[in-house]
Amino acid sequence: MGAAMLQMRAQLSRLPEYALRGLVLAYRYTLSSVMGRQCRYLPSCSEFAEQALGRHGAWAGGWMAAGRVCRCHPWGGSGFEAVPVELPRDARWYMPWRYARRPKTREE
Repeated sequence: MGAAMLQMRAQLSRLPEYALRGLVLAYRYTLSSVMGRQCRYLPSCSEFAEQALGRHGAWAGGWMAAGRVCRCHPWGGSGFEAVPVELPRDARWYMPWRYARRPKTREE
């Protein structure tokens, strides 16, 4: 009984991540197909969001995805921007904007 409770608790703790991933998938298969797929970044913003949520969970991954969407505008950047493997060193749960920063490239 104890193992079943732990497994159920682990699944419930991932519920916010599943909800956000559901929103990303709903966007990808409804609104994105209507507006056209003309993303300036690779991977696309919805792919980035799905990867960030899967790798870093709802809080950090959600802020990373929000930061990426905010950078995606006509005067913004373009190119390849992968989801970071590790969280930024200076990121804390009470300073979520630090998750959303653009990762530094080797040239910077």
